[in-house]
Amino acid sequence: MDLTDPSLYINRELSWVRFDERVLEEALDQRHPLLERLKFLSIFSSNLDEFFMIRVSGLYWQLQNGSVEAPPDGRTPEEQIRAIQQALTPLLAQQMTCWKDDLLPKLRDAGIRVLPFSEIPDEAVRRLRDYFKAAILPALTPLAFDAAHPFPHISNLCMNLAIVLHDGEHHERFARLKVPRLFPRLLHVPEEASPDTGSGVSPGSFVWIEEVIAANLDLLFPGCHVATAYPFRVTRDADPDIEADEAADLLEAIQESLRQRHFGSAVRLEVSALMPEQIRQILAQNLHLGPDQIDAVAGPLGMADLIELTKLDRPDLKDLPLPHKVSPLLARGDLFTVLQERDLLLYHPYDSFTPVVDFLRAAAADPQVLAIKQTLYRVGPDSPVVEALMQARENGKEVTALVELRARFDEENNIQWSKELERAGVHVAYGLVGLKTHAKMCLIVRREDHRLARYVHLGTGNYNPATARVYTDLALLTSNPAIASDVAMLFNALTGYAGEHPYRCLMVAPSGVRTGMLDRIERVTAQHQQTGQGYIALKLNALTDPACIQALYRASQSGVAVDLQIRGVCGLRPGVPGVSDRITVTSLVGRFLEHSRIFYFRSGQEEELWLGSADLMPRNLDGRIEVVFPVDAVHLRQAIRDNILFPHLHDTAHLRRMNEQGLYERVGPQPNEAPLDSQQRMLDQAGTWNQPPLER
Repeated sequence: MDLTDPSLYINRELSWVRFDERVLEEALDQRHPLLERLKFLSIFSSNLDEFFMIRVSGLYWQLQNGSVEAPPDGRTPEEQIRAIQQALTPLLAQQMTCWKDDLLPKLRDAGIRVLPFSEIPDEAVRRLRDYFKAAILPALTPLAFDAAHPFPHISNLCMNLAIVLHDGEHHERFARLKVPRLFPRLLHVPEEASPDTGSGVSPGSFVWIEEVIAANLDLLFPGCHVATAYPFRVTRDADPDIEADEAADLLEAIQESLRQRHFGSAVRLEVSALMPEQIRQILAQNLHLGPDQIDAVAGPLGMADLIELTKLDRPDLKDLPLPHKVSPLLARGDLFTVLQERDLLLYHPYDSFTPVVDFLRAAAADPQVLAIKQTLYRVGPDSPVVEALMQARENGKEVTALVELRARFDEENNIQWSKELERAGVHVAYGLVGLKTHAKMCLIVRREDHRLARYVHLGTGNYNPATARVYTDLALLTSNPAIASDVAMLFNALTGYAGEHPYRCLMVAPSGVRTGMLDRIERVTAQHQQTGQGYIALKLNALTDPACIQALYRASQSGVAVDLQIRGVCGLRPGVPGVSDRITVTSLVGRFLEHSRIFYFRSGQEEELWLGSADLMPRNLDGRIEVVFPVDAVHLRQAIRDNILFPHLHDTAHLRRMNEQGLYERVGPQPNEAPLDSQQRMLDQAGTWNQPPLER
């Protein structure tokens, strides 16, 4: 069979919808604590916002400007848009049912009430009105739209009210009011003065801010009769292109792209289901949207904001706190001494991220450390990693930070950090034109016994302590001279000039990662044809690269067993007779976001295991600087294989398996068999899962 046949590929956009469906299923899962379920419902909405801003907006752009190269499955942009709408319609209905009929009543029973404004007692209404006058009203700016007033700009993802007014002559007027993001979306309802009023209003009662504003619009439009107000929300294209030849100053170009993000083309209009058709059409026409781009919602809009409730101090409604576990090895002495003896492996969040920060702080303070080089992709606000780099510079070290300004939706943070680092005297670079630097690496140069020693941290995740408590990521700390030499050369290439260079230990994208993966898949395939003992297991966030998919198909056709655990988008279709019937595809969505990338190849008794920052997607393999690195220490390779990879592949608590149609089915335990919860198992083994032998 022709391995380029479109029927062998699952559409990327539809695969993404199925991923978000799995997130929604976690919100429906009664096994999770209540506020954790609410968190998943919020993430489902947040994911959907980003999907429309980036992926769906790109499809509409193709539709309007002429289709670019067709995806592997061969669908046109119009066909993809139609299929997305059909797939999302039942999910949006399911989301609202989950909120209204399941979570909302259970929250009320737990003492957390999200009330419609009509159910708020009079005294609380008066207090809310006082709060509105004092805090909210001064920040509001109503904008009329009629023949004398042009239609106002509607910002991306902002909550708005479309207001219908009647003047003294009963003429109908329209106005738009933006709900400022200065305030929480869910306002606390003030308690009654007396606890014995029987009102039912408790300290855990909330109301949507747009309902409070709508109820007090008379203060904003004196002399007019406010007939009604309807909430609406616009999603815009948030992925402006930056042309390489126009970006001589990348920092300035990124700042301009952020400004343009608020003015991208509208791609989706969400309105209250109660909004009359006439007003919907006024909005749609002015936003240049078609009927298929309007979603009428029978409930609150922008449900990503439900994340606010998960910050309540209700530990009884949340997962147990994450234990702070540190490997006993790290208590034996300073990390430099430990790394002279053996490599170390950390698996966040089960292993604390604190040793990574402590390592940088120790390097910043150590008089023997001469230089530190670090990539920064998503570090977040109040970053102790960045603070350590600035402290190192203050202590006289040579410090280089390669800041990726194009980390989507973290651009503002990264721009701010780059400026602060430069003010501190750090050498700040922005990588290579046309390539995002997605590699996660740190290099420390230290004087030891009249020689220079190098220490390296390589990871699958970002240098961000906050996400390191939510994302599962692996990191290698090593003083291996060959790896350190490769990392040093890569830093020099990123901050200076370098042509193609063969790396001794690392796979480096562009070019190197795809080539390295294809070589290993083909090597296992060839060996299997001789010995029949080939096996491949890949744990990734996404798999869409056609060349890699076709290599896996060829491996399957040769009889190689292939286990793929792809958390998100997967373009490979498993179970096709004669093509992929030796391939299984699973996805694990649980308490922690599975973010590690693990590449495992076995031919008989020979095995290789690699970790890295790259998913097997064209954008990673062709448009980014990515690093995939080997795990050479036998005990560490075995620890990853036996304690992480295989248990995750055989999870029976949260795993879904993809069928030939691209749909996912839950994998449960066998009768009379206890479920295997791979994430809980790791929590139980935290700090001990990778204990090494006494000698390296």
